[in-house]
Amino acid sequence: MMHRISLIVATKDRPDDLRTLFHSLRGQTAPPHEIVVVDSSIEPVEPVTLEFPDLNIRYLKHWPPSAAAQRNAGIAACDSEATLIGFADDDTTFEPNAFAVMLDFWRHAEPDILGAAFNIRNYPQRAKSPLKHSFLAEKLGLYSSTPGEVSRSGWQTVINELPETRDVKWLPSTASIFRRTVPNSITFDEFFETYSYLEDLDFSVSVGRAGRLAVVAEAGFFHFPSAAGRVSARQFGRFEIRNRLYFVRKHQLSLSRCYLGLLIRMTQSILGGMRSLDLTLWDRALGNAAELVITLASPTGEVVGRSTAI
Repeated sequence: MMHRISLIVATKDRPDDLRTLFHSLRGQTAPPHEIVVVDSSIEPVEPVTLEFPDLNIRYLKHWPPSAAAQRNAGIAACDSEATLIGFADDDTTFEPNAFAVMLDFWRHAEPDILGAAFNIRNYPQRAKSPLKHSFLAEKLGLYSSTPGEVSRSGWQTVINELPETRDVKWLPSTASIFRRTVPNSITFDEFFETYSYLEDLDFSVSVGRAGRLAVVAEAGFFHFPSAAGRVSARQFGRFEIRNRLYFVRKHQLSLSRCYLGLLIRMTQSILGGMRSLDLTLWDRALGNAAELVITLASPTGEVVGRSTAI
């Protein structure tokens, strides 16, 4: 089957990153059929898209900013001839043959494969947390040592560069492709509005319950996290609690394990801040504490409100 990819790029205030991504896509041996840019920037990035007339770019303005809503708008705008819908963050780049490899994967994919991610080449090396990666954490269902897993606590295991193509339980929207039939029935939950955190976990877990997900080892990409468009550490601390609890409730995972994991995460931030005198870690913990108080004060313990900025 001849596949065509519509690639959706949700962006906000990152014209330089977007330009670098487009240079990467221009250099593909098999570029996407089209690129749908959904822009929530204060200063529109449409001029950047016009610098690449050789790429089939469709530009949409979207307000207010919301990665989930922007991606849904992109899905609705995709060419009807596209058989695959892709998502790429605006601060990514791709190896020259990445899309050719991905298309070859889809040509031979079994029907129950519904989503596939590109393989990250530059995931930062971080010291493993002794607690997170302990036997006890795995036994309690707080965290898994297997890449691409989702534990009963609602925590996902990060997906580093994988040596071979393999199935996983979730996919990051940083660089991934799904069958066109998937967005017809499953879209991004717009509870995760304003700041993008866990909306890709929620989306891909929903897809994964209907079929299989994989990471394609030979389809490489790079992620260079941009400093633009970020929230404060305290705001992130609140999103960290609110969005995780929402995800756990929605997918009927273990609330008790989730709360334990959140308390451990907050404690790690406090201790890390004490060791390094890093005020951002303390601010993150304060955000955690503030959101936990609000949630626990709710008569039902439900997440209060939507995922708006604080």
